[in-house]
Amino acid sequence: MGIYAKYIFPHLLDWALGKPELGKYRQRALEPAYGKVLEIGFGTGLNLPYYPAAVQRLMAIDSEHLLQKKLAQRIKAAPLPVEFVQLDASGSLPFADAEFDCIVTTWTLCSIAEVLPALAEMRRLLKPTRRYIFFEHGRSDDTTTARWQDRLNPVQKVIGVGCHINRPIANLISAAGFAIDTLDRFVLPKTPRLFGEMYRGTARRL
Repeated sequence: MGIYAKYIFPHLLDWALGKPELGKYRQRALEPAYGKVLEIGFGTGLNLPYYPAAVQRLMAIDSEHLLQKKLAQRIKAAPLPVEFVQLDASGSLPFADAEFDCIVTTWTLCSIAEVLPALAEMRRLLKPTRRYIFFEHGRSDDTTTARWQDRLNPVQKVIGVGCHINRPIANLISAAGFAIDTLDRFVLPKTPRLFGEMYRGTARRL
């Protein structure tokens, strides 16, 4: 992990995704969460203030332990029990089959190296009929925008430390054995369309 990826990028990411105006989008996305929840791609814990009271316990994992002091402060201030473990979601995870009531990803599927195996693992961990909650950016439905996303994706993967801007999120979720129940597609205000094409919804395992 280079100097940029380890010391500079985490601060940029925390600033960009931690803007107050994004709070209402996080809250809307997390409204369906309840029970025992697994959040994959926990980052610096920006979702913590927006989990509803119906969540009883949060298991949070991330492949990196970013901004450790800030993360510890956010976990301490969280209104629910949180356990953080550094794990790579690209591989198999040390949890039992059907262990969780909900699985959450926000701005995460763009950066997982092996995204389909990771989604298949999420399916294994989710209880039947329960919810996978996602809030992700990805491939545009607009042909011109999608073409530019494809062109710029190699550069974005370097600048964004593995982040892809052209992944067809809904298609990937379906291909991993989920049935999508709700899906909102929109462009984040004041965000270039290349980066602001959002997929917000819920899915259940088939």
